[in-house]
Amino acid sequence: MKLYHKIKQAAKSALIFTLLFGSISFAGDRSKYGTSAAPELLIPVGSRGTSLGGSMISSISGIDAMYWNPAGLSTLNSKTEVLASHMKYIADININYVAGAVDLGGMGVLGASLKSLSFSNNELVTTLESPDGTGETWSPTYLTTSISYARKMSDKILFGATVKVIYEQILTVSSTGFAVDFGLQYLAGKSGLKFGVALKNFGPSMTFDGSGLDQYYEPSGTPSGSTQEPRRVTLQDFSLPTTLELGISYDIPMGKKNNVQISTTFQNNNFSSDEYRFGLEYNYSNYVFLRGAYAFMPDYKTEDGITKKDQSLFGPSFGVGLQYPFGTVRLGLDYSYRITEKFNGNQWFSFTMGF
Repeated sequence: MKLYHKIKQAAKSALIFTLLFGSISFAGDRSKYGTSAAPELLIPVGSRGTSLGGSMISSISGIDAMYWNPAGLSTLNSKTEVLASHMKYIADININYVAGAVDLGGMGVLGASLKSLSFSNNELVTTLESPDGTGETWSPTYLTTSISYARKMSDKILFGATVKVIYEQILTVSSTGFAVDFGLQYLAGKSGLKFGVALKNFGPSMTFDGSGLDQYYEPSGTPSGSTQEPRRVTLQDFSLPTTLELGISYDIPMGKKNNVQISTTFQNNNFSSDEYRFGLEYNYSNYVFLRGAYAFMPDYKTEDGITKKDQSLFGPSFGVGLQYPFGTVRLGLDYSYRITEKFNGNQWFSFTMGF
């Protein structure tokens, strides 16, 4: 009964924290849905973080932290860690992600990652002369590479940063962009309380360019049938989907081998509605992990002043993780599943190794 009240009180405090910070933050702009550059930056990776719905930015650690909050990268569980993750997204889109990090001792932790999108079905190349297809096919390219650095500023304050290079290409039109993430975590001693903040995808706008934007025309005053000259269409810039996240978590020990962690995060989006996330993780002796999470968006008002509920494409998530040491090597397998509306659910499979 005492443990039940402790969990209830922790969950209540986490809820108050999230709603309080959410209420004093700038509201997300849902009118900009689908208008940002590089929306793939918002597609999560790794089974642990996704099964917790991104609620654990204050407590995420090790190689998993590189995407969620680079500050947590400073607490590697091994000298070197690697992560490989595969995700079955919506509409036959697959997300592949690999990452590695090494502990440099007193100099901090250095990591790198690569994220790519692949499409199951290629599209036919069509032209004015061959509207049914030329026989060639094409598939868009989405790549994000990153380098991360993290360090323990003290025994309670952790800092991390990530620099990203974003590349997108559709046939002969492409764009390259740059973004940075900054993260902090504060560990409140032995109380089990942790705080976190992460600013993600901050950087200049992206512009698409390439020969695919050329339009050919005959200069005025020239005979019909003369050689056409190209004129390139100039596209507008597209801003990156920057987010600001504030989180808190609380560990509740249950004897020597069991632990329950409650986590919550408020995410402010500049290209969609804000989001409130809540997660729960059960840990048995650092071998077996059970996780679950729920996220929701607050109500919004239309231009007519009518209050409506915001509907997210994604629903609750849950997952399981296994870790086991083999000598000096620690292996981990994680799986997570997220319910989605109008599509089959998302699935993540992750493999980690520390040595």
